[in-house]
Amino acid sequence: MVGRKRAVSSRSSRRGTGSGQDAEPNIYQQMLSEAGVSAPDERSPERPLKRRRPGSQRQVNPSSDGPSTQSQLKTQLDTPPSDDDEDEDIEFQDVVLPAPTVQTMELESDDEDDEDEDIQFEDVDFSAPLPDAPAEKPSNLELNLTAHQSSASPSKRPGERRKPISKEERERRVDIHRAHLLCLLSHVARRNHWCNDARVQDSLRPHLTDKTVNYLTPGSHLPQFGQAESLKNGLRQAADVWKTKFEITERGLRRALWAEDAEQLQHYEPADDLDSCLDRDDFREAAKKLQGSRDVGAQLYCSLLRSVGVRARLVCSLQPLSFVSGAPTLPKPKGPKQTPKTTQNERTKEALAKYEALAASTGAATGSAGGSSARRRLGHPNATAYNFQPRPAAPKAKRAFDGPIRVRESSYPVYWVEVLDTGHQKWQPADPVVTNTFWKPKVFEPPITDKENCLSYVVAFEADGTAKDVTRRYAKAYTAKTRRLRVETPLDDGGQWWRSALKPFRRRRPTDLDQIEDNELTGVEAREPMPRNVQDFKDHPVYALERHMRRHEVLVPDAKPSGTVGAGSRGPLEKIYRRRDVRIARSAEKWYRMGREVKPNEIPAKWLQRQARPKGSRFDDRDEADMEDDAGTPIYTTEQTELYEPPPVRNGRVPKNKFGNIDAYVPGMIPRGAVHIVHEYAARAAFIVGVDYAPALTGFQFKGRHGTAVLSGIVVAKEFEAAIRSVIDGLSDVEQEMEDERKRLAALRMWRRLLMGLRIRERIWSGVGEEERKEADREAEMEAELANAESDVTDEFDMVVDEDEGGGFLIE
Repeated sequence: MVGRKRAVSSRSSRRGTGSGQDAEPNIYQQMLSEAGVSAPDERSPERPLKRRRPGSQRQVNPSSDGPSTQSQLKTQLDTPPSDDDEDEDIEFQDVVLPAPTVQTMELESDDEDDEDEDIQFEDVDFSAPLPDAPAEKPSNLELNLTAHQSSASPSKRPGERRKPISKEERERRVDIHRAHLLCLLSHVARRNHWCNDARVQDSLRPHLTDKTVNYLTPGSHLPQFGQAESLKNGLRQAADVWKTKFEITERGLRRALWAEDAEQLQHYEPADDLDSCLDRDDFREAAKKLQGSRDVGAQLYCSLLRSVGVRARLVCSLQPLSFVSGAPTLPKPKGPKQTPKTTQNERTKEALAKYEALAASTGAATGSAGGSSARRRLGHPNATAYNFQPRPAAPKAKRAFDGPIRVRESSYPVYWVEVLDTGHQKWQPADPVVTNTFWKPKVFEPPITDKENCLSYVVAFEADGTAKDVTRRYAKAYTAKTRRLRVETPLDDGGQWWRSALKPFRRRRPTDLDQIEDNELTGVEAREPMPRNVQDFKDHPVYALERHMRRHEVLVPDAKPSGTVGAGSRGPLEKIYRRRDVRIARSAEKWYRMGREVKPNEIPAKWLQRQARPKGSRFDDRDEADMEDDAGTPIYTTEQTELYEPPPVRNGRVPKNKFGNIDAYVPGMIPRGAVHIVHEYAARAAFIVGVDYAPALTGFQFKGRHGTAVLSGIVVAKEFEAAIRSVIDGLSDVEQEMEDERKRLAALRMWRRLLMGLRIRERIWSGVGEEERKEADREAEMEAELANAESDVTDEFDMVVDEDEGGGFLIE
């Protein structure tokens, strides 16, 4: 192999061997022929060409076939080596070789100690003749450096980007999100009601000592600090008791995830260790055994505190289905592992060998050579004659004690308890099941990477059934992060739906404690620091960045930045502005439709570039010259506009636009001295009276890209209002009379048809007797019943014909 060194024993032995033979080894001839260089005389006794140091000699160009190249190579071959070169490591000259398809080398068994030493050429006996046909071919090892590099350093491919959800899909997810929230609220309300069960509290109260109960219920004679410390000591002792007695054996509530497709739900199987506490009886049984999920443990702990007179809340972090596009999804089901055939064959052989060994051992245990064991007699035709009596299997060895059952769940709780600190009139969290903490509200929020728990809605239920949203107490960045996960963001109604959902659980008259808590939560939200991430500034209610502003949002001229934030380590610093300094700007046409007009000589706050349309679009009907001169659409803020004052009515004439109607988008656009009359007969009444009027244009109705004007009522001078309304009333009365006349004529036609039918019938039966007429009526009724009855005759298409019978005909 080129570049590989072989060990040489001595210089003298090699020279002696070379001089003793007239022919040079074929290996060097092959190397020279592969390099495309003419080989020297085969009888030349010279040693192989050395490898010079880099830069000591110019590289030979293999593409040049001229005599100069051959002469230089010959000179190098004929030049005797110096002593200094012999003392150094023997190296060959770099020769450009054609790129081989597969690089091979002889498989050698080198020792591990030789790997650290310099690689040298081994002794080769050039005098030995080459065999004509090798008896055994050496094994070759293929080296693929590209595959080795790819396996050693796997390529870093970016993760698959999720496709953004459409508007319809987002609305559907929001509806599902709201329905799931209502179901979870009902679930927590039911569990909170179970915590008040008298039998559950009676079974849990004996677990606390009198000393702990005294700590949990401090007297009012103690100061604020003393009451708080007494409550802390009692909670610490109760938590120690609860940790030693309650055992987690099942899985509790977890975060709901979306499925990427419907097929994934078909193969989805829930865990076997789900919470089995489904009704009140199961809850009572869990209180006796002190076993269940950690959710049940928190609920029983709440019941334990309530049983000794502590005012405790049951707090739950609701886990609804998310409506955002980047929410985690269900993991894809893992396919069955394909076992290699060789492994299956080996397992089959091992099982067969074990069976044969077991059969042999059983046969030897029976004793007689001619007799057979009970296992062998099972397949005998006369097995019943042996009177085989089966023996019970030996009992399996059991462990001396049962170890604790480990349930893998999120390291953050879903249920916990809030206890009222009466000294400070403040609710404090306590969790003896998962986090083993109390008085630490900031340890309950899981990270965003947790797929089993997400803190977005935290609701606390009191013993009387009232509930309160306390999410702001436990969220570290409620305004920047948590608020985006709530239903308040996509609905844009300021959280009105969520407040209406909590209305059935709200106290009718808020107490002083409720007002204190509301002020506390508001203060927590107000003290939230400025976000540190650029992405958190998007749709932030307090701060804003210029990059996140929409097309129609601009800053006020005197806006001052509140700080700066860096977009990465190398990104430039961006200024942070207050959201109150952001204004919505609209074009002059949109302001006009809102009843405002731009003040004269106002400089636009911003120019909106026209949205690009594909070439050849049927909606782009502008010329190229117009497109080049079009600089965009100017937009203005509210401060740059004023109320629109339409021209007044003069001499009973209503001002009109070029289309013959009047713009009345808002009530303020009605001219002075005019009135807007909305009625279907308004235009007809004004025409009958003979006064000037104008149809009122109240808006446009868009279907696709085409807009249709919506006309609603008319605008007339105010002095003609009474006359027009009187005419409208008269037209309404006339229309009502016409409608009554149409109904009367329709009823008369029906009566006339009935009377004509009775006259014709009477004329036909005038000469027939009474008995015959009754008989005819009876027969007519029977025929009518038979006609309406189901037919018993088998239809031709419903007959099942047996082909073997020939369908009623003889088969030849």
